[in-house]
Amino acid sequence: MEISPREAEVLELVGARLSNAEIAARLVISVRTVESHVSSLLRKLEVPDRRALAQHAPEPSGAGPSQPAPVLPAPLTSFIGRARERAQLTETIKAHRQVTAIGPGGVGKTRLALAVAAEMADEFPDGVWFVDLAPVTDPNMIASAVADAVGLGEQPGRDMTESVVAALTDRHALLVLDNCEQVRDGVALLLERLLANCPRLTVLATSRARLMVPFERVYPVPPLSLAVDGESDAVALFRERAAAVGWPLDPPLFDQIAAICERLDGMALAIELAAARYPTLGLDGITAALSHPLRMLTGGSRADDRHRSVRAALDWSYALLEPADRALLRQLAVFAAPFTARAAAKIAGAEEGVAADGLARLAEQSLLVVTASPGGTTYRALETIRQYGIERLTEADELVEVRSRHLHWCLAQASALAVADPAAVRQDWRARFDLVADDLRAALAWAAQEPEQRTDACRLAQHLAELTFTRNLIGESQQRYEQAAALADDPAATASMLRHAAAVAGCRMRGDDMYRLQRATADAARRAGDTADAARDLATIATNAYRFLGKFARRLPPQETAALITQARELADQDPAAQAAVALAEAGRALDDAVAAAQGQPDSCVPETIARAERAVELTHRTGDPLAESAALDVLTGALSWAGDTFAAAVTARRRITLLSSAPNTPAATHELIEALGEAAEASLGTGDLPGARRWARQLADHPLLAEVGHRAMSWLLVADALAGNVDQVLTGSVRFLDAWRRAGSPAASALGPAAAAVAMIHNLRDDHDAQREWRTVLDQLGTPPDHTYGYGAVFDAMLLLHHGQAPQALERMAPEPSEVWKWVTWIWLHWYVALRAEATVLAGSPDARGRLADARTITSGNPVASAIVERAEALLDRDRQRLLATTAAFDAAGCRYQSARTLVLAGGEHAAAGQAALADLGLAPQAVR
Repeated sequence: MEISPREAEVLELVGARLSNAEIAARLVISVRTVESHVSSLLRKLEVPDRRALAQHAPEPSGAGPSQPAPVLPAPLTSFIGRARERAQLTETIKAHRQVTAIGPGGVGKTRLALAVAAEMADEFPDGVWFVDLAPVTDPNMIASAVADAVGLGEQPGRDMTESVVAALTDRHALLVLDNCEQVRDGVALLLERLLANCPRLTVLATSRARLMVPFERVYPVPPLSLAVDGESDAVALFRERAAAVGWPLDPPLFDQIAAICERLDGMALAIELAAARYPTLGLDGITAALSHPLRMLTGGSRADDRHRSVRAALDWSYALLEPADRALLRQLAVFAAPFTARAAAKIAGAEEGVAADGLARLAEQSLLVVTASPGGTTYRALETIRQYGIERLTEADELVEVRSRHLHWCLAQASALAVADPAAVRQDWRARFDLVADDLRAALAWAAQEPEQRTDACRLAQHLAELTFTRNLIGESQQRYEQAAALADDPAATASMLRHAAAVAGCRMRGDDMYRLQRATADAARRAGDTADAARDLATIATNAYRFLGKFARRLPPQETAALITQARELADQDPAAQAAVALAEAGRALDDAVAAAQGQPDSCVPETIARAERAVELTHRTGDPLAESAALDVLTGALSWAGDTFAAAVTARRRITLLSSAPNTPAATHELIEALGEAAEASLGTGDLPGARRWARQLADHPLLAEVGHRAMSWLLVADALAGNVDQVLTGSVRFLDAWRRAGSPAASALGPAAAAVAMIHNLRDDHDAQREWRTVLDQLGTPPDHTYGYGAVFDAMLLLHHGQAPQALERMAPEPSEVWKWVTWIWLHWYVALRAEATVLAGSPDARGRLADARTITSGNPVASAIVERAEALLDRDRQRLLATTAAFDAAGCRYQSARTLVLAGGEHAAAGQAALADLGLAPQAVR
């Protein structure tokens, strides 16, 4: 079958060892779309997995493996000369893993680094990435800037630095970090982590000063050559830039050009500024303009002189501007990122047309860089010019005024970007946010330090917290909520921001952060005099300690949670919401105590435990707070499942999903929804509702917050597809699961065991034993608690053994009676366990088959798949082929194609061939014929 152009792009990037998320970022498509393309490629190329798929990736022309194109910004002007410097820097990079190109502003560090990185791309098969740190003012945001350049999203459960290190651990790549000086200490910390953990990564940094990290090799970037004999690089640059604006220069003028370049110390930026003035001043005019300021450059080191020569060039270039254009250049310096003419007009307080004319004049003088795109024209000042503009603003005593206008512009931009529902975000929202994000951060960094701007700073921090959450930058979102809380003057507002921060921490799988922030929230509520809210916050801490145990690095001691509930009860007084929160915390503690005391065996405490949870649901429902009620339904679902009431637990889980569909869009609602989708998928599997399980699991897999944690996102969908026999979907989904799990550091998370076991079973059914062994290794690394032995492990093992005609072994694998299996662990597997055990009993010829079938029929009643398996087993025992064949309709209706095909094989005769063909269509090996 023919591979489409888009599939070819995906295939090439698979061969370059990019993850689905990285491919999505590179091609500007969704992760779901990448998965679909990978699935299509697996089918078209008839290969079993991603490893085999990568071998089909095309090679570039010539020898060598396929590799991604370097992710470098496209220069707007040609690169001139520097042959010796390019060669020296190239050799230095080859010999050392961390090289810092240092020099004063305007010497040409960035252009040299870009040129060398582009030339060396073939040396780094896993990629070349460029990160401009000029807009970054917060050291905490450096890793995020690197992640954005690499195409890496945030992984809940680890901070961005950990994610970046994990993504680059085995990459033979070059990372270019530009403009490191203003966040030098933060860069140093990140580089130490990267160099220690990524042995094949090379870093090229540019900075005005050394980074002072171990293994750093410094390369001082010299000015452009000023050779007396022959043409120098400096002269060539002046000539090229003058010719670019329509004023070519003849050889007789070269000596005069060389003199100008020598006055400018060969500084690239100064030469470009001078060349831009040639059409209006001529060489004589430039020489005269430069003579006076350069006479003041005496004393100091030569490097300082060079820096002053750029300052002098900026000074006279600035002096030659009209007053209005000088003011505009100063004002534009507050922009941290590229900006539009409309934005410039807002900051300058001018009409857009007037601002556009001024921008054009500044661009003509090389004081601004212009970039035209289908989305519009943007402008930016080089970092050296921007810093010069800030100095001029300060000298003119305009800095506060212009910064304030910029702050108000940022507030307006943030308000315009606010959305009520992230699902309704337009496709261009991300690009619109990214265009102004650095300015929002820069405005906030300034305003947060100005006492008179505190109120606006708090508003902007809250806006940025909300926007970054929508953008799935949840680590920054938590940081901004905490910043807003610190800036708020009202303790009640502080408490509100901290509650949001705690919810974001929950989304990030950071239970200890959630605990810290909820403690701070309760303290703030008390300072505000709101004891009812403080009671709710304290009770929520206790409830979350039970509900989200897996998110905590340190489990709260029982005595601490008990003390929290006691404090909450004392503060609750007669407030209904606070009383409901206390009741919920008590129900959670009762469930936790009951499970621990009974060791999985329900006893007389069951009714009381369920009653407590039902009471919490009732009280939270009365408050009208869907999130509080969702939390109570979660505890009730746990109580029902522990008691073995599979169907009631599933109903409660679905009720929770319905409730959350009308919840307000907040971090807390998102946190609840993600947890609820997983629980609903799990509960549906327990009742044999495979379409429902797939529906909820698909929503979970598609949730944007889980884009970078595919092992968590895909877990239940893999289980549902494996049980249904959707082999193609399992193969595709398992790629995302495995890539994400490995990039997350291969965590030993036993909750992921069912997914790994399901994928291993599918590979065994396909007779792909190499892949099965790989997934069994993954399963071993995840770790299976002993209590799970007769849960999913027994179910998937039994399915394999029955497929291979080994009924006695399957019966032995499920030897314990259902009543001996701990229901708290195996509740969603109970019906599957019972049904498969009954089938194994019949196929193994056990004398007590009839009795076991009767018991199984009672237990599985209402479960369409398990009931059909039991019905089929009884038909086999009775040798009733018609009744046996009738179960195919039940399996098909339940979305279980695998069991439908097996039924035909078990029917034997002419039906067996059709069954084997159906299994082959699914991509599975033939079933052993009994």
